[in-house]
Amino acid sequence: MSSPIPRFVRRWKIPVIAAALLVGTAAPAASAAPAGVEGAQTAATVTAYDDTYYQGAIGKSGTALKSALHTIISDQSKISYSAVWEALKVTDQDPNNTGNVILLYSGVSRSKSLSGGNTGNWNREHVWAQSHGDFGTSAGPGTDLHHLRPEDVTVNSIRGNKDFDWGGSAVSGTYTSYTDSNSFEPRNAVKGDVARMILYMAVRYEGGDGWPNLEPNDSVNNGSTPYHGRLSVLKQWNEQDPPDAFEQRRNEVIYGTYQHNRNPFIDHPEWVEAIW
Repeated sequence: MSSPIPRFVRRWKIPVIAAALLVGTAAPAASAAPAGVEGAQTAATVTAYDDTYYQGAIGKSGTALKSALHTIISDQSKISYSAVWEALKVTDQDPNNTGNVILLYSGVSRSKSLSGGNTGNWNREHVWAQSHGDFGTSAGPGTDLHHLRPEDVTVNSIRGNKDFDWGGSAVSGTYTSYTDSNSFEPRNAVKGDVARMILYMAVRYEGGDGWPNLEPNDSVNNGSTPYHGRLSVLKQWNEQDPPDAFEQRRNEVIYGTYQHNRNPFIDHPEWVEAIW
């Protein structure tokens, strides 16, 4: 369903290094066009990982870049689905309250102790819906922290397995997330986060390791097929909502503590356009 794009208000970003320090972690050196300026996300970024981790991807585009990134990020450690509970308490910790996590779509800070399946609890949201490929919760895509986030039980149920798109009615209990019969629109502050998580999954899971080949498309109602939409909207969100300190810290924690792989689109948002 279409919705007027003016609903999105561009967020101004503070410099990467300063922002990372505010949440208690150092970020790799990076340079890009100033945030808040149209076209900022199409400018090339430079990170401390380019000469090491991303060495095999630098200078490539299209299918060659996608293939190189798949090889790089497929080298990872895996955790169990039960271990995800404790991991999310670290990856999504509220920088202003270490006893809480930030819920993805709701945008609220909730006690880490309120994890579970009851009303008022938070649970484990698969941003790439499990049914889109039917990959379950065995160690693999179903436990990949790069797309698992804490979310309110009720809001998670409302989102269900819907594709992402503009439009719908406001979701109660969230900061301006919207939904309709076949799609879900997350709040402005995490639109880009959602896009980069979906596209990470499309690069990481290419049909090997016994898992389905996950791919983005420009549809909704993808159901149980291994596709997630809408690509054209996700590309807009990636550009309009650049990575912030919270998202960058999360990438660092997953890389350094849990899976030892990175979401390349957080480090290089311009690679979205380079591939798709």
